Amino acid sequence: MHCVRKVNESLTWVGADDRKIHIFEGIYPLKRGMSYNSYLLKDEKTVLLDTVDKACLETFLENVEFALAGRKLDYVIVHHMEPDHSSTLKTLLDYHKEATIVCNQKILNMIHQFFGKDLDAKVHLVNEGDTLNVGEHTFTFVNAPMVHWPEVMMSYEMKDKILFSADAFGTFGALNGHLFNDEVDFFNDYLDEARRYYTNIVGKYGPQVQAVLKKASGLDIKLICPLHGFVWRNDFAKIIEKYNLWSTYTPEEKGVLIAYSSVYGHTENAMNILACQLVKRGVKVDVYDLSLTDVSVVVSNAFKYSHIVLGSTTYNMGIFLLMHNLLHDLQAHNLSSRTIAIVENGSWAPQAGKLMKEEVNKMKNMTILEEDVTIKSSVDEDSYLKLIALADAIKKSLE
Repeated sequence: MHCVRKVNESLTWVGADDRKIHIFEGIYPLKRGMSYNSYLLKDEKTVLLDTVDKACLETFLENVEFALAGRKLDYVIVHHMEPDHSSTLKTLLDYHKEATIVCNQKILNMIHQFFGKDLDAKVHLVNEGDTLNVGEHTFTFVNAPMVHWPEVMMSYEMKDKILFSADAFGTFGALNGHLFNDEVDFFNDYLDEARRYYTNIVGKYGPQVQAVLKKASGLDIKLICPLHGFVWRNDFAKIIEKYNLWSTYTPEEKGVLIAYSSVYGHTENAMNILACQLVKRGVKVDVYDLSLTDVSVVVSNAFKYSHIVLGSTTYNMGIFLLMHNLLHDLQAHNLSSRTIAIVENGSWAPQAGKLMKEEVNKMKNMTILEEDVTIKSSVDEDSYLKLIALADAIKKSLE
């Protein structure tokens, strides 16, 4: 049976929730599933905006048929060719051979890569600024390359002032019957997952996001319809402010992310001592054990906070693997403009601190505090005093 919701009188959400998915894109753990959004507009012509992941094919096809209510499907606008939004495209067109695909040339190239050239006769190519009139409603198209694939485009429906934003403004998690952002307490309950979604998937491409935000600023927007997560019908300024911060690598708030790898607990003890000293000084602190917390959560919080403390044991004369992976992930997502503190441990030849600094220095505009700490096996009086000095230095740099 169908499960659809009206966005407005002309537009219907025909997507699907997938709560069975536990890993997104083979790497990001999901606690609350994922939504795949597709929208059907009915006017003189009918327009489907994107398809869904193959895991939700049956639900999706039932939703589309119900929303069409016996009408033919005239157009399918394809904004993004990542398979979680396009893997059901060919099957849909097997059911609706009458439909025409609307896309740009780069999207068509990817259609060829995924499905061959069998669909070429069904394609209507558009460029940025082109329009598609379907009755009372008219779409215009905006290219959004590298947000976060090179072919991505967005569309803007002029009558109802709707931005179909592809992967932008999305979030991890199933919708659970909700559709609009104001049907949940978004900034309390979903902001962390929106940040984790953005920073890990789109975070590398801050300049490209900035370019698209500038384009969007010239539009009168009443609704934002992303491919994942909630439809935005208010609080535009608040979510756009977050995107502006994330895409310029500007911390959301002053505070300290402590991330560490500890084999036998001595490095962990040092991090606990430092966290206590920071809290006593009125500093906001989040602490993560890299052996227990997925790296995507730590990357997300690295975008959130102004300061990062990295603590690692020396392992095989190098950085412990989990810390090494975090540093490379931060580099891959182009994190910049943070203040970094280094804590190392090594029972006979501490090396992790020096090597962590080398990795941090590969990133842009990073400030490394001079008050680094070396622990030899376990915290002693000397290293305890150095942790106190580091807490003081962090507090001072926050002022």
